[in-house]
Amino acid sequence: MSIPQSGGGPIENHAQLAEYLADGCKPKEDWRIGTEHEKFGYSKETLLPLPYEGACSIRAMLEGLRDGHGWDPVEEGGKLIGLVKDGANVSLEPGGQLELSGAPVETIHETCDEVNAHLREVRDVADRIGAGFIGLGAAPEWTHEQMDLMPKGRYKLMNEYMTKVGTMGRVMMRRTCTVQVNLDFGSEADMVQKLRVALALQPVATALFANSPFFEGKPNGHKSWRSRVWRDLDAARTGMLPWAFEDGMGFERWVDYALDVPMYFVYRDGQYIDALGQSFRDFLKGELPALPGEKPTLSDWADHLTTAFPEARIKKFIEMRGADGGPWRRLCALPAFWVGLMYDQSALDGAWDLAKGWDAETREGLRVAASVDGLQAEFNGVKMHDLAREVVALSEHGLKARARTGAGGMVPDETHFLNALKESIETGKVPADELLDDYNGKWNGDLSRIYAEYSY
Repeated sequence: MSIPQSGGGPIENHAQLAEYLADGCKPKEDWRIGTEHEKFGYSKETLLPLPYEGACSIRAMLEGLRDGHGWDPVEEGGKLIGLVKDGANVSLEPGGQLELSGAPVETIHETCDEVNAHLREVRDVADRIGAGFIGLGAAPEWTHEQMDLMPKGRYKLMNEYMTKVGTMGRVMMRRTCTVQVNLDFGSEADMVQKLRVALALQPVATALFANSPFFEGKPNGHKSWRSRVWRDLDAARTGMLPWAFEDGMGFERWVDYALDVPMYFVYRDGQYIDALGQSFRDFLKGELPALPGEKPTLSDWADHLTTAFPEARIKKFIEMRGADGGPWRRLCALPAFWVGLMYDQSALDGAWDLAKGWDAETREGLRVAASVDGLQAEFNGVKMHDLAREVVALSEHGLKARARTGAGGMVPDETHFLNALKESIETGKVPADELLDDYNGKWNGDLSRIYAEYSY
């Protein structure tokens, strides 16, 4: 989840809303890669999720990273709720999932180095306090009541609101994890093409990274339960955005969408003010019930943009949001997958050629099928396994064309980061399939073995 935004002055006219998004346009040489990944923490003694307080806890993890690894603290209401260092931040998801939001870097090599360094630091602190961390798309056994709600004002408001919309909001907050990548665009037209490809092919990422076949101690019938959860969370702020494929799509159209997303809060003086269900359009007119007579700043607009949760999201960059949290190799594979598609024009055009003939029903059908069946998904004649093979080949082409070297020039490009995905395409099995094989085979239905065998 996002941290409060800053640095924006008063909004004096409507045009500033789209201009804020357009300010994200960058020349290609300035395009960067920002990777975010979440993971579940648990006590090695009890195999229960980490509470916020205690000797073996989320707070102890943050304190250990702060004191032992040079991170600066972020507090809210006197509680340690995050860390910052060198352009990166460590933050907490609502149920205590630990998230690294990486610094903007130029290559996947740098992203993977960052992931490695972070997981080494986490392991160092976790070993000292008796904790473990595991990368999965959904909590395998834990109940809602077993997972503390983290002490952040934003989460308290969302927790209350989620009971009024959909049925899965609180499940998403506490018991799911994702990995995502944030990428740049060069112009409005470039943003539109990238967003359309991102939305249309997000089901491919869902299938390839599916890693949540268990929930509350047993198989749940889905390869990606996390994706299933997002389908019944809050229709006003989630989904595949069929209007993004219509004529006239651009920054202004995104503004119209975001203005129709009901508000959660306004952040003032370190406090989250309850604006649940209220309208940012009213805020622009100075008629927000939560703050009568007050008009918003660009920081308020930036905050509001973080409360829309479609499968791909525009801020001053594009977020790819369709993948389950997972094992180490896929933390590097996810940014490689999307960078290969998005940062080479030939690959991007090829990806759009694959998807441009699909209608909204096909895109949504693939989304649903991917969550249930992974690479075995099929809808309207589109076979996910075949589609994934073509998409990964395009990504590999894009990474070869980028030719970004690593290891001091010893590694010629970034294509080896796709190896985990190529193996899945070769075998037809994604992480969820491997987990189910273990559960039905050598584990003999004992799901507790997942912690020893799949933790970082």
